[in-house]
Amino acid sequence: MTHSILILNGPNLNLLGTRQPEVYGPTTLADIEALCAAKAAELGVELTFMQSNHEGAMIDALHAARGVHAGVILNAGAYTHTSVALMDAISSTMLPVVELHLSNIHAREEFRHKSFIAPVAVGQICGFGAAGYPLALDALVSYLGDPQ
Repeated sequence: MTHSILILNGPNLNLLGTRQPEVYGPTTLADIEALCAAKAAELGVELTFMQSNHEGAMIDALHAARGVHAGVILNAGAYTHTSVALMDAISSTMLPVVELHLSNIHAREEFRHKSFIAPVAVGQICGFGAAGYPLALDALVSYLGDPQ
């Protein structure tokens, strides 16, 4: 048996590569998915990708992940700083979640320093651009240990 991991991306991440490349880099979401697929093959895990600009759809995806995925890598985008509902969904599913950000949220505007995801995540990776995704996969797979 192998671990299955959901990589869930939030609002505006579908615009990566063209959206503020000075902040988020030139890499597209498709490029990130390819990076993750290569890392997943190396680690022997299965991935499911989802991106939504809608908070409710992200909550539904977290609920649906129960019993399907062993863990979640979540880039909630701006919802990181506003969504108690996403925080509650993570707590309710009891799935291990790695919070991920392309930019260093702690070095940006003050409002980005507060994360509603961090208190319910197993860890946070931020500031490494697209390279953060394979790092998050390594971290989550290590956290999960050997599949039963």
